[in-house]
Amino acid sequence: MELLSPAGNFQKLKYALMYGADAVYSAGKQFGLRAQAGNFSEQELKKAVEFAHNLGKKVYITLNIYAHNQHLNEMPDYLMFLREIKVDALIVSEPGVFSLAKEYVPEIPIHISTQASVTNWKAVEFWSKQGAKRIIMARELGIEEIKEIKRRVPNIELEMFVHGAMCMAYSGRCMLSAYLNKRSANMGLCTQPCRWQYSVIEETRPGQYFQIYEDETGTFIFNSKDLCLFQRLKEIHDAGVDSIKIEGRMKSIYYTANVTRVYRTAIDRINDIDLQLNNYLREELDKVSHRIYSEAFFDGFDSNETQYHHSSAYNRDYQFVGEIINQIDGWIYINILAKFSLNDTIEFIFPNPNEDFSLLVKEILNEENEKIEFTKPNTTVKIQLGKIIPDNGLVRIKTKICSDYEKE
Repeated sequence: MELLSPAGNFQKLKYALMYGADAVYSAGKQFGLRAQAGNFSEQELKKAVEFAHNLGKKVYITLNIYAHNQHLNEMPDYLMFLREIKVDALIVSEPGVFSLAKEYVPEIPIHISTQASVTNWKAVEFWSKQGAKRIIMARELGIEEIKEIKRRVPNIELEMFVHGAMCMAYSGRCMLSAYLNKRSANMGLCTQPCRWQYSVIEETRPGQYFQIYEDETGTFIFNSKDLCLFQRLKEIHDAGVDSIKIEGRMKSIYYTANVTRVYRTAIDRINDIDLQLNNYLREELDKVSHRIYSEAFFDGFDSNETQYHHSSAYNRDYQFVGEIINQIDGWIYINILAKFSLNDTIEFIFPNPNEDFSLLVKEILNEENEKIEFTKPNTTVKIQLGKIIPDNGLVRIKTKICSDYEKE
């Protein structure tokens, strides 16, 4: 199976590919559903595609908004630019954009977005006849439905989400943000009001707010758990799925890197993964920021499996503290994003999990080679290791605040 990772900007693209992704999905400054992700200018997109292709890997570009007339007027020039830089596929959610792509850049493969809500084999057959190369299946599909789709329409590629945030609306087709904030999720501007805390007001008693659940935390009636199908990869592989997808273009480079390398390792060992490795990799997924995990609709519909009504908070057992940017004469240089102090134990992670290690911090030097007791965000520090380490390393630290799991 192909491993497909998110790339909200060039730095995330780099770490996704270095940590094991076969391909990434990204967006330009327009026409994608993650307008707040940073995304790529045209110059950055060109650089990103060249970088990926030099590694023998692929870049897919999202054009999955629900387009209005003005978007159709602007899109042909952008499509021809994508052809010029040789992107590997377009991710499209609706017939108008699909038609434009077939008209202007027929040589670029088209993947049908999960936003198209493809939930049955007849819909897959329809898109196949139109010339789509791949279907990104709706998250609402179970494994038995996926097997039947592959059996009935074997000649089209199937892709599915296996990890990351889920939406409270069917296949992400939500109007809540547009209604409350005038910012449409279907145009890439979701403000995630599904994560907010809500109360009920009775019509004859204005100003009196009633909690839907009688507890001290209120009620998060729309809040979804996070998807994690790590334990089901063998079944997904055997069902004939061609590509598995990680959600998270707006998340950190640490999230992108660590989740990618976990699924990379699991795919590479899919037929002979042992219990010890399985447990280790599953623990690594707990070391990224996430909501309570769920297998969602994999075995059929169960609202208790998909929704969590008590809190929208993340579990953060580990804090991403920095990116290793250089090593000289046994010293490593770290771009700092969060604090760690003398006598803290920090952890170093690399594309190959076997090369990870921990270090008790005994000395920290700042950019002026002065000894300091703790780090500050947006600075560079150096630490002596006395050995050469692999490239593309990241640094994390276990937090001192317990997670929602531990509270429960």
